[in-house]
Amino acid sequence: MSKLRLTISMSLDGYVAGPNQSVENPLGVGGEQLHQWAFELAAWRAPHGLTGGATNASSAVVERRRAGIGATVMGRNMFGGHPGAWTPEHPWRGWWGEEPPFHHQVFVLTHHARQPLRLTGTTFTFVTDGIESALDRARAAANGKDVALAGGASAAQQYLDAGLVDEIDLSIAPILLGGGERLFDNVGDDLHGLTLVDVVGAPGVAHLKFAR
Repeated sequence: MSKLRLTISMSLDGYVAGPNQSVENPLGVGGEQLHQWAFELAAWRAPHGLTGGATNASSAVVERRRAGIGATVMGRNMFGGHPGAWTPEHPWRGWWGEEPPFHHQVFVLTHHARQPLRLTGTTFTFVTDGIESALDRARAAANGKDVALAGGASAAQQYLDAGLVDEIDLSIAPILLGGGERLFDNVGDDLHGLTLVDVVGAPGVAHLKFAR
């Protein structure tokens, strides 16, 4: 069976998004600092249609995390848009423009039904019947490859608490956010057999990998 692999960045005080999140500021105050190490990399920029960028110890980590992924699961907040039901007045199409960087099927956890959104190379399917259903559908779409769990915090917590995560790739940025959304809130003290298997130090970040 394909693995469910969580990849996420976190502050030293445990937050994966800053305080006062909004449609205009989805990562909250200071939240973009969590990903600054990645924004500068050629390995991150190329899939987003950007040129240039640095190469350092994080480059191989980013490439490894992307390899072997056949589908993605994410929460409604990560997909974004105005809260509540989808309406013609708020036809949200994601943060990534008409050609998202996924290039496979993405399953969005939500309480509000919506028809699939088909963009160039990526289809977003909106799943209203729970995390297990979303994972089953993602595994079927991945066709033997692994499934990425992209966040945000609530989606990650639900899968962690249910013992469904097979690997965590955690990037720790040397910042303190002081508030926002913590990764491990609402998760039991048992991480279901996940143990530390790799550590990589790189400019502006430390990468920790946990696996069964």
